[in-house]
Amino acid sequence: MFKEFKAFAMRGNVVDMAVGIIIGAAFGAIVKSLVDDVIMPPIGLLLGNVDFSNLFIVLKDGAEIAPPYASVAAAQAAGAVTLNYGLFINAVVSFTIVAFAVFMLIRAINKLKSEEPEAPAVTPEDIVLLREIRDSLKK
Repeated sequence: MFKEFKAFAMRGNVVDMAVGIIIGAAFGAIVKSLVDDVIMPPIGLLLGNVDFSNLFIVLKDGAEIAPPYASVAAAQAAGAVTLNYGLFINAVVSFTIVAFAVFMLIRAINKLKSEEPEAPAVTPEDIVLLREIRDSLKK
């Protein structure tokens, strides 16, 4: 059983998949930082100092502290039930960036594959001879 497992785990596609997952996780952290730290602050500034991660609706007031709440964390600490649509907006922006990056990567790979010029097929001698005969008969 150990030999079978080793053969399974060491197959090329399993190792490739593992590398892809690890790289994907690291890429996800980069995209999260890009969205949270670089893209959303200027957008929030343009929209009037809005911090998207703190956009929420209180569905039920907290028992410990009365509203209004300054942030999602403050509302949740007070025991309030919140609908955190700002975090959803951040997630959508992150997804869009990841999807665009993957699209660009696949596009580049496809371009590299298609740039390899195919060698023209060599026409067999009998076909060349038949074409010459046809052309001679036309004249």
